[in-house]
Amino acid sequence: MEEELKSLIIAWVSQIMSISYCYYLPPRIKPGLPRFLSVFPIIALFLVLPLFFSSVHLSFITAFFLTWLASFKLILFSFDKGPLIPIPSNLSRFLCFTCFPIKAQQNPKPQTHLPKWVFAIKVALFSVILHLYGYRQDLPPLLLLALQFLQLYLELEIIFTFVKVVASISIGCDLEPQFNKPYLATSLQDFWGRRWNVMVPEILRQAVYKPVRQVSERRMSSDWALFSGILVVFIVSGLVHELLFFYLTREVPTWEVTLFFMLHGVCIAVELAVKKKTTVMQRWRLNPVASRLLTVGFVFVTGSWLITPQLARSGVMEKYTNEALFFVDFVKHKLFLLFGCLRQVFGTGAF
Repeated sequence: MEEELKSLIIAWVSQIMSISYCYYLPPRIKPGLPRFLSVFPIIALFLVLPLFFSSVHLSFITAFFLTWLASFKLILFSFDKGPLIPIPSNLSRFLCFTCFPIKAQQNPKPQTHLPKWVFAIKVALFSVILHLYGYRQDLPPLLLLALQFLQLYLELEIIFTFVKVVASISIGCDLEPQFNKPYLATSLQDFWGRRWNVMVPEILRQAVYKPVRQVSERRMSSDWALFSGILVVFIVSGLVHELLFFYLTREVPTWEVTLFFMLHGVCIAVELAVKKKTTVMQRWRLNPVASRLLTVGFVFVTGSWLITPQLARSGVMEKYTNEALFFVDFVKHKLFLLFGCLRQVFGTGAF
């Protein structure tokens, strides 16, 4: 734990210094290749930082915030695009917008806060899942797999909610939600484009989809250019996830994750092609409940087929679960010590 905390401090001090550099120097450099070359050393550093950790959680969080989000935002920033343009008014806002999955809304709407009881239910459900792991040797493999996916989703929700609250207090801006009830998605396009990790599709749309489509339209029809843009976006997303999996497993990529995203890219292209056939859509329009079950079921089945085996072989999910349980026990122990110190200071009568 102590070694991991030292690595965490080193990583985030390096991150603050790097983003400060990006805030003060690159904006003075001409957009395009010159500015990209000025931020490239920072992007290279962000590729290395997740390797500082042996913890699955810390490695994943650092890789997601820095290697993935911050790097892509800095690439867009190099070409005067993305959520860092226009440049935030101060360093703290620039730091938050670069490193975290948040951005200021262009036309702020009245903010609809997540009801506290909904967040409390998610935290309680997360606690129940951790408790159930005590009986994991008796749980069916499929149920255990479902619990691990649910744990990952709930943990991301809790982390992003915490980041959202801290950023709201520190920089005082409206923030867009990261998840939009993905379990209610009625199609793969709806799931990946508007419900799952909303910030990522927006970045990929600007960094990959639009340039690829513009180049493709010079050589092919608009429809084929659209499909090629979608496929390249999912290939890039697959490669990025392969890198994330490498940070977690420290094993040579098997390309199953890339295949997963390529498969979903092809399926979304087919969805769009079918939607263009209005007569077919009128004839085969599904009930929303059925379409939601099919969509979420397809994501779960394909994930179980192409993503889970690699995690199971490497033992990452078991390590991920054990770390979560260890962290809960660690917090309980510290709270118990704090409670004992308070009793000694104020006397048992105060409690």
